[in-house]
Amino acid sequence: MQASPIGLMRLALISLLGAAIVESGTAWSEPTEASRPRAPAGCPKDDSGLVLPPGFCATVFADDTGHARHLVVSPDGVVYVNTWSGRYYPRDGKSEPPDRGFLVALKDTQRTGKADVNQRFGETLNSGGAGGTGIALYDGFLYAEINDKIVRYQLRHGSITPKGSPQTIVIGLPLGGDHPMHPFAIDADGSMYVDVASATNSCQIKNRTLNSPGQDPCVELETRGGIWRFDARKLNQAFTPSARFATGIRNGEGFALESGAAHRVYVTQHGRDQLHANWPDLYQAEEEATLPAEEVLLISHKADFGWPECYYDPGQKKLVLAPEYGGDGGKKVGPCATKTAPVAAYPAHWAPNDLLYYDKQAFPPRYRNGLFIAFHGSWDRAPYGQQGYNIVFQSLAGGKAGGTCEIFADGFAGPQKTPGTALYRPSGLGVGPDGALYVSDDVRGRVYRIEYLGGAAAAGSGQITQCPDAAAGAGPISTMSEKPPEGTNPDAGAKLPVPPGTSADMVALGNRIFHGEVGGAACTGCHGADGAGTPLGPTLAGTEWLWSDGSVDGIASTITRGVMQPKQYRAPMPPLGGAQLSPEQVRALAAYVWGLSHRQ
Repeated sequence: MQASPIGLMRLALISLLGAAIVESGTAWSEPTEASRPRAPAGCPKDDSGLVLPPGFCATVFADDTGHARHLVVSPDGVVYVNTWSGRYYPRDGKSEPPDRGFLVALKDTQRTGKADVNQRFGETLNSGGAGGTGIALYDGFLYAEINDKIVRYQLRHGSITPKGSPQTIVIGLPLGGDHPMHPFAIDADGSMYVDVASATNSCQIKNRTLNSPGQDPCVELETRGGIWRFDARKLNQAFTPSARFATGIRNGEGFALESGAAHRVYVTQHGRDQLHANWPDLYQAEEEATLPAEEVLLISHKADFGWPECYYDPGQKKLVLAPEYGGDGGKKVGPCATKTAPVAAYPAHWAPNDLLYYDKQAFPPRYRNGLFIAFHGSWDRAPYGQQGYNIVFQSLAGGKAGGTCEIFADGFAGPQKTPGTALYRPSGLGVGPDGALYVSDDVRGRVYRIEYLGGAAAAGSGQITQCPDAAAGAGPISTMSEKPPEGTNPDAGAKLPVPPGTSADMVALGNRIFHGEVGGAACTGCHGADGAGTPLGPTLAGTEWLWSDGSVDGIASTITRGVMQPKQYRAPMPPLGGAQLSPEQVRALAAYVWGLSHRQ
């Protein structure tokens, strides 16, 4: 990966815990390892590293499947996974694109909790494929997203992978922009609900840019920012604006279909980013980390959930007017009074990537007829600590959030919850015929299997970790205490080199700016706490530069003007990285970045 200031402090997308729409505004901090419930002692196969409620056990069902997105489990126990190799995933050596099909079929034929059959099929890189997110089973077919299409494969008895060519169900889905994925779900009647997410963060005239107003009207709503409905039984349907089912949804990654007579369809909502970064006169730095809420929506025909004009404020428990459309920092409501509010809300930026309605009998009664939510984990909470990277269970009551919200599974990220250091990130959910829960990870392609073995969880909620309030505070600023930029090698105590024409004090100030202690910068959210890069921003520790000659003056110029059309990353960097920095602070930050790139 090339090192450059491209995306420095970039508050890019990616692109979602809280009790359901509750009141407290106090800060929430991650539970300590000592305070978390552990897996049962009688769980000898648990090699997952996950933290689960008492009575549950997890195994690593499969590893190295590619960037595993959503998954589905067939009635005979085959786990089908869709993998992706879009621009979201730089070639980082962690999980390279497969040289075979992007679709994966996994099966445990020995009942060990681990897949012993692993077969790939479908489009490949050589055939022009880039994989996808959405995947579903319906009426003997496997449906999958690939590029701008949704296709289906006929499943044959006795074979876990299809033999024939796929049939096209939908073609011409919009690609590009901030959210090019197309997750979907198919209900019992064959209605296929497809997420066609927004191309931008908030429909600004200049995407993710300081004080840029919103387009009025927001033209992309004609073909993006909503849920489209198609017929899963009909071939070769072209994408058209007329098939839109619901609108005002920025990025609805996860679907859940409620069984029973109600036939409710739920979808997650990734809330917008960068309220403080783009509108610093209206929002405080900590509000970048706490607004807006992530959401679960109950969709219905012609419903409008408010994006881009509105966002959900969990403290006020209502939709308020966005600054791009005349909002004043959270007081004005305007047209948002007529929009449809969420049925549940969670802390900002946790990124709910998938949703599953659990109606099996294998788990204790408290987990039945509710929602499991896979939170991919935040980036836009920097310089405050990142959160999410877990699985939450939310109870339901009459189509709304019930009284129970708990962190069901944690520990995916490992020691540090940041985009650059997370070992694994939950992305997809599925349930097997035996009631086991499957979770996919899109960093290294791990698939987990979680089962219930019996014990304390059946009796009640005495040893669970409650969700944090959706309106909880940002918490403390995350510092480099866990790992200094100089590393942990024998020379870890060495100072960064000082560029000519600057001073050691200037580099030290740049260090503090980079880590959010001065100026409100959020550099670590994209470039990592050690400057080594993340899926959102490049490493700053190399010597190749895309936007300058690598001098302090060149780096400072790039920081000042921003990078509005990145060459290698899909989201732009606002001028000054969205922070409020003086010329002296910009030069100090540039000196620090120069030092990172010249460290021996």
